[in-house]
Amino acid sequence: MKKQSKPWRPFTANCCSVEDKTIFSNFSRCRPSRSEFSKDVAPLPSFRRLSFSDLSRSSSTRINEDLAQSFGSDLHDFQLSELRAITQNFSSNFLLGEGGFGTVHKGYIDENLRQGLKAQAVAVKLLDIEGLQGHREWLAEVIFLGQLRHPHLVKLIGYCCEDEERLLVYEFMPRGSLENHLFKRISISLPWGTRVKIAIGAAKGLAFLHGAEQPVIYRDFKTSNILLDSDFTAKLSDFGLAKMGPEGSNTHVTTRVMGTYGYAAPEYISTGHLTTRSDVYSFGVVLLELLTGRRSLEKARPKSEQNLVDWAKPYLTSSRRLRCIMDPRLAGQYSVKGAKEMALLAFQCVSLNPKDRPKMPGVIETLENLQHYKDMAITCGQWPASSPKSTRNGVSTKVRMESKRGYHRKSSPITPSKKA
Repeated sequence: MKKQSKPWRPFTANCCSVEDKTIFSNFSRCRPSRSEFSKDVAPLPSFRRLSFSDLSRSSSTRINEDLAQSFGSDLHDFQLSELRAITQNFSSNFLLGEGGFGTVHKGYIDENLRQGLKAQAVAVKLLDIEGLQGHREWLAEVIFLGQLRHPHLVKLIGYCCEDEERLLVYEFMPRGSLENHLFKRISISLPWGTRVKIAIGAAKGLAFLHGAEQPVIYRDFKTSNILLDSDFTAKLSDFGLAKMGPEGSNTHVTTRVMGTYGYAAPEYISTGHLTTRSDVYSFGVVLLELLTGRRSLEKARPKSEQNLVDWAKPYLTSSRRLRCIMDPRLAGQYSVKGAKEMALLAFQCVSLNPKDRPKMPGVIETLENLQHYKDMAITCGQWPASSPKSTRNGVSTKVRMESKRGYHRKSSPITPSKKA
């Protein structure tokens, strides 16, 4: 990881156009520290728009030269033969996951592979390149994660660009994805305190991206992209769809609609207008998944229960009703007050009006306060009879007002785009 004293420098590549001509992306799973953050999250870099030229006729040699010149020793330029060796030729025994992007394999680097690179386990993502678009997503990950370093972003160790092959090498996250822990039957249910910790870590990663001088919009915030280290510290991964935010007087970036069903903000789906508040909506969906143990979209359920946001909203502002949708795998072992506050925060995050959604620093403050609650429900019984305050921890009275207005309109579906 870069030393904090080292000045941050943006990267201007000569290699590829990052137009929004990517296929609809629904990435699957790939398989530092516990230091406390200030309320300002972290010193934030000045991040300007990256400039790419067309790479359709550029050679892999030229690409490697450009990246090496820009990142130097911060990222390692691996040879394909090296990555084959550390993954036993991408053995199925080392497979961590696969999806639309390709496959991810576990590998082991020893201290003799590269000078200055410590012995460690890594995750090697082998992208399935189909035309130029696969390369664009690979390049986006290299550029964003090559520049942005934070304890709650997964660390990119290096890359490989050899002929038509495109690979990425990350730090290995031994606990896998949040998706696996919430929805896989074979996994042990996450305790309430761990769920709060994960939510805080993911919120800090998102706040770091949004807090740059020119914000970075993550655009694909979901449980499968939240990876967990051995201590359940959450780190954001998969930056193939990340987008630089609006500049100057512009209020939004207009893009082709891409993301994942169930997580994308309704205004982005309907207009293509992308802002940091689009990410906040997705964060609210993940909070609902942490509360309920249900996926954002489940076609196997009755029609009225398929979309998590539509189904859960009527329960979120009622202390009496919230207990009915809490994850049964918690077996009642959760903070009653904390669950109520998280539900109200989630309700505000998934507001249909983007301006009513909180900013991520306020989200962090609200979530951190949940750690101080000592009450734990013995059973999934009634809430305490105490009356809720009008405003608490950054969750405004607009939450209650919206519930009275009945904002339960269903989101429009995202239409996949297969052409570049």
